[in-house]
Amino acid sequence: MFDGDNFLLGTFASNCSGGMSVTKIPERWDASWANNLKLAELLDDAGIDFMLPIARWIGYGGKTNFHGGVLETMTWAAGLLARTKNITVFATTHTAANHPVVVAKQLATIDQISNGRIGLNIVAGWNKPEYEALGLSLPDDHETRYGYAQEWYDIVRMLWTSEEAFDWDGKYFKLKNVLGDPRPARPMPVLNAAGSDQGRKFAIRNADFLFTPAIDLERSKDEIAALKELGRQAGRDVNVLTFSHVVCRPTEKEATDYWDYFVRQNGDWGAVDNLVRLQFAHAQSFPHDLLAMIRDRMAAGHGGYPLTGTPEQVADGIAALHAAGFKGTTLSFVDYVEEFPYFRDNVLPLLAQRGVPTNAVRTMAASG
Repeated sequence: MFDGDNFLLGTFASNCSGGMSVTKIPERWDASWANNLKLAELLDDAGIDFMLPIARWIGYGGKTNFHGGVLETMTWAAGLLARTKNITVFATTHTAANHPVVVAKQLATIDQISNGRIGLNIVAGWNKPEYEALGLSLPDDHETRYGYAQEWYDIVRMLWTSEEAFDWDGKYFKLKNVLGDPRPARPMPVLNAAGSDQGRKFAIRNADFLFTPAIDLERSKDEIAALKELGRQAGRDVNVLTFSHVVCRPTEKEATDYWDYFVRQNGDWGAVDNLVRLQFAHAQSFPHDLLAMIRDRMAAGHGGYPLTGTPEQVADGIAALHAAGFKGTTLSFVDYVEEFPYFRDNVLPLLAQRGVPTNAVRTMAASG
């Protein structure tokens, strides 16, 4: 994740039923352990950089109860890392639902299992029904959410750096005689998705990678430049990742016909509308002036940047994200295992021709 100038490629949400596509088609993603392991092995062999999960506790309803079936991310990551060799796998953790002393120990353990390939995606919380399902109260203001998350992560870092037991007397946590043993052997990549001012201050202070949607690339260029400047002012090198959804076929017509089939004809619009409503009510991950314009994108890929068309068109789209200043993008597919090999064989070789440096292209070249 920290390797030079590579444009990073990963996958997103393969631990969740439906993946990133809010569709009713029968061949939508089955987030079973067997499918996730098969995908991880394909990605690892291809030199893909990382896998990023979503932590969900209840689904979004609709006909499919989108994201109603979810593999828990800490155990999911541990299992995948034990069966792979090179790929980084993130665990996504809600600060309100997971005690920092427990999380620090879990991640330090997985660090040993994986030989340093575990990453942490910190979520301060936004989904009110999930808080209610867990018997928690969602604070109305972002300042409280991120104040809690900051103290949470300060404790995690202290556990990973202090060689002596310590007490903690904070606003949200009172701890006695805690010690982090074992501790991670090397710096762990930290990711955070934030849209509010408080959230972005948190990300710039703590995260190596800030995760944000790419809806309009001209707008993204300005946004990325501003975020990186804020990072420089804080003495930190902050990189920005985004997320994309891939529908890649030999012809443009085949790609657009399939998109029309799983989105327009078979979108789970009840779940889409629940997802959009919750984003408006409780989150600022998407700019609200743009969220209402992208209902189709929410059905296709949870709002991800559309990469629909031939291998050449998909490669051009990834090159455009690179040119906009993003450090990398996640990729999602209606069926990850079925569709990734075509992407691997037909899109990845084109990225080098477009000046997009990736670990995956080098891996393919080395393997002959």
